[in-house]
Amino acid sequence: MESTTVNTGYACINLSLQADKITSNRGMIKKTFTEKGIVYASELALKNVQDLLKIVDWNLENGFKLFRISSDIFPWSSEYRIANLPDYADIRETLEEIGSRPIRLTAHPGPFNQLAGQGRVLENTIHDLESQSEIFDLMGLPPSHWNKINFHVGGTYGDKTATLARFAKNFSLLSENLRARLTVENDDRVSLYSVADLNYLHEIIGIPIVFDYFHHALNPGQQTEEEAFMMAYNSWDVRPVFHFSDSRRDHEDPNARREAHADWLYSPVNTYGKELDIVFESKMKELAILRMKQIVLP
Repeated sequence: MESTTVNTGYACINLSLQADKITSNRGMIKKTFTEKGIVYASELALKNVQDLLKIVDWNLENGFKLFRISSDIFPWSSEYRIANLPDYADIRETLEEIGSRPIRLTAHPGPFNQLAGQGRVLENTIHDLESQSEIFDLMGLPPSHWNKINFHVGGTYGDKTATLARFAKNFSLLSENLRARLTVENDDRVSLYSVADLNYLHEIIGIPIVFDYFHHALNPGQQTEEEAFMMAYNSWDVRPVFHFSDSRRDHEDPNARREAHADWLYSPVNTYGKELDIVFESKMKELAILRMKQIVLP
């Protein structure tokens, strides 16, 4: 699983540290935000970035050179500018400290982001994606796909071809820094987007494709795994980041949804001789990777 050509990481939550209440996704419900406002949001955001620094340092101490940061670092970020937070100076200083660490950081904003949408949906998407990019700016990370902000195209709106064309058009509405960081990922449903579908976007706007092994198994289109892997791999201008997980239904619970990710890791990863980084999306986070390393490298 681990080799000189693969760096491994996981997403958002460190279970080893969470037991000590170290987490970077503290949030609140709308009612609490309405009552306590930006002051409380700022307090939570500061605690989140301070704990993110602890998580990053733990990762480096334990051999993880890749980490996907939480998209919930700033609670209710749609309601304010980060620079207007009362604790902004301390937040920025901490983010700069995080950005100085020798680790590759990525982000994966939620599925409500629909760049092919219209009206309010599009406005909210642009705001959320720009906020993610601003976090990397505040970390002092140069805008590139090295620190990818990855998301899905979203729904087809009844016309897959027209939706992809609208996505490409709306891409021009984004800031230069955000455009330099964005990537798209293949979907796990046959009604949505395969790697071959996404290659159209790469050809039009140059956006790289994040290959998800599990999603491809569920939605291969007309491609073999190797064909889809290579198409996605060749879309990158830096070392790619791909995603891997195993099926919960196949390995842990026969009654699970077909799209459900397993808690642990069970299968070897075929990198087809290529250098890349892999975010493992197993539910047991870093514990699953550490356990697999013990199995493969006793």
